[in-house]
Amino acid sequence: MAFATINKAPKTQGPSPRLANYEAVRRDFSWAQARQQLTGLPDGGLNIGFEAVDRHVIAGQGQKLALRWLGKDGHAEDFTYADLRLATNRFANLLAGLGVLRGERVFTLLGRQPALYIAALGTLKAGCVFSPLFSAFGPEPIETRMTKGDGRVLVTTEALYRKKVAPVRDRLPGLAHVLLVGERTAQAPAGSLDLGKALAGSSADFDVAPTRPEDMALLHFTSGTTGKPKGAIHVHEAVVAHHVTGQFALDLHSDDVFWCTADPGWVTGTSYGIIAPLTNGTTMIVDEAEFDAARWFGILQDQKVSVWYTAPTAIRMLMKLGPNPTQGYDLSRLRFMASVGEPLNPEAVVWSVGAFGRPFHDNWWQTETGGIMIANYAAMDIKPGSMGRPLPGVEAAILRRLPDGHVEQIETAGTVGELALKPGWPSMFRGYLDDEARYRKCFADGWYLSGDLANRDADGYFWFVGRSDDVIKSAGHLIGPFEVESALMEHAAVAEAAVIGIPDPMAGEIVKAFVVLKAGRQASDALRKELLGHARLRLGPVVAPRDIEIKESLPKTRSGKIMRRLLKARELGLPEGDLSTLESDTK
Repeated sequence: MAFATINKAPKTQGPSPRLANYEAVRRDFSWAQARQQLTGLPDGGLNIGFEAVDRHVIAGQGQKLALRWLGKDGHAEDFTYADLRLATNRFANLLAGLGVLRGERVFTLLGRQPALYIAALGTLKAGCVFSPLFSAFGPEPIETRMTKGDGRVLVTTEALYRKKVAPVRDRLPGLAHVLLVGERTAQAPAGSLDLGKALAGSSADFDVAPTRPEDMALLHFTSGTTGKPKGAIHVHEAVVAHHVTGQFALDLHSDDVFWCTADPGWVTGTSYGIIAPLTNGTTMIVDEAEFDAARWFGILQDQKVSVWYTAPTAIRMLMKLGPNPTQGYDLSRLRFMASVGEPLNPEAVVWSVGAFGRPFHDNWWQTETGGIMIANYAAMDIKPGSMGRPLPGVEAAILRRLPDGHVEQIETAGTVGELALKPGWPSMFRGYLDDEARYRKCFADGWYLSGDLANRDADGYFWFVGRSDDVIKSAGHLIGPFEVESALMEHAAVAEAAVIGIPDPMAGEIVKAFVVLKAGRQASDALRKELLGHARLRLGPVVAPRDIEIKESLPKTRSGKIMRRLLKARELGLPEGDLSTLESDTK
C-alpha cells in the first residue's frame, strides 16, 4: 500500500528550520566551514569534551542548564554547563592522578545516571578513549570487549561489578582501576575506588589535553552475524559531524530542550545523547528509567521537550495504545520528532501525524558512520517509509558489486543496489581495532560500502530494502524483508513483524513471517490465515509470505533492532552467532 507524501512539518512558534533551503545549503556546504562553528584548541587541536562543555562556559553560558537527570524514584538533578565543566575536570584529574595515559581506554558499565555522562566527557578531556558498555551485558560480552579494547579503567557500580565483572576479573589483566559509583559495602572489591569520594578530592582545575583531530576518542563495539564484536574507532574530528548533523537532521537550536531516549551503550546514545546536544548548547533530558508510556508522555509534557529522538521499537509500542494516546497531555512545546535504529515503517509515520499532530522523521546511519548520513529534515516533505535524502557534505549512491571486486553506480531510479557513501565526512570510523583487513573490505573504488540494500527514487529520496544478508531470493525475485514487514503491520492486529527466507527446492527461498499481535488480540489459526490473505492481497503471491507464525515477542538487540538472523538460525537449526547484544527474546 502506498502512502501519500506528508507535506512539510506544521509551522510552530519555534525557530525557523536549520535546513530551510536544502539544495542551496548542499551546494555551498563544506566540512571545513562547518569546523569553524567550533572553537578548537591551540595549534589546530580539537577535543570533543572541550567543544561539548568548556567552550560554552568560556562564552559566558556557564549558568545555562545543560543536563537534567530524572531518577527512577522521581528525584531530579540538574547540571549547568559550569557544573559539568567542574565535574568533568575532576574526573580528568582523577585519571591523570591514577597514571592513566592519553589514548588508554576507559570503559563504563552503568545505567543512565550522571556519573556515566561525567565519565564520558572527563575521559575525552583527559585525552583518553571512551568506550561504553550496556549495563545489561553479561560477563562474557564484557570480557570480550574489555579484552579486545584493552580497558585500563572501568566505571561501574558495586552491584554490577559483583554480578558481571567479578566472574571474569582474573581474565582482565589490563584492568588497573575500578571506580565504583554509589554506595559501597564493607565487602567492596579490593583495590576499587569510591568514585564520589575520589572526585571530591580531585582538583576542579584542568587544562584540556592537547588532542589532535585524528586522535582516537571513542571506541564503539558493533556485533557481526558471526565472530567477535568489532571495535569501531572514532576520532576527535567526529565532533564536527556530530555538531552539524545535530543541526541539520535533528534541527537543534541552543534554546531547545532535547531528549534522546537511547542508552549511551549504543552509538546513538553517545553521538546524539551526549555530544551533539551539548555542542549545540541545548538542555538535554536523561531518564534513568526504562520505557513506560505514561512516564514518557509525562516527561515530554513536564520537561517541555521540544526535540525528541527515539527508536522505532518504542514508537511501535506507543502505537499499541491506539490512535490518540497523547490525549490529556500538553505537548505543545514538542516541535520535532525523529526516529533511529532501524527503518521506520510507513504506517508509524502516518500514525504519528494523528497521534502528535506531526510526523516522525526517519534517518539512516551506522556505528561505522558515527553520525546521521541520510535524513528527513524539518523543512522537507516526507515520503513515509523513506529514510530521506543525504545530508549536506554527504555523497550517497546506489552501487552494484561486480565479479572482479569493483563496483559501478546504478543510475536508474528504483533499482536496488548497495547503499554507499563517498568517504570524507569527519565522523567516519577510522578502522576496526586490530583488524585492518576487515576494515579494508568495507571499501571499494573510493566508496564506503554499508552492507545495506536500498534504492533511490526520481526525487532523490533513499529507500531501505534490507541488509544484504537479509534479502530473500525467491524464484528470481529479490524480496526485501522491510517491504513485507511493513505490509503486515498495516493489518489492525499486528504490532511487530519480522521476515526471513526459508530454503525451498523449487523457488530457492520462500518468505516466512513472524508477527507479534497488539494488546487484546488473540492468536488463532483463523487470524493467521487472515494475515496470509492480507499480505497476499497487498504484495502479490510472489512476495507475500507462505507461512506466518504468531509469537509473544521477537528477539531484539538492546538498541531495538529485530534480529532476523537469529530467527533464521533457530528456524533452520544453524549456529546463532554473537548474542551479546540480545535484549528481548522468545524461543
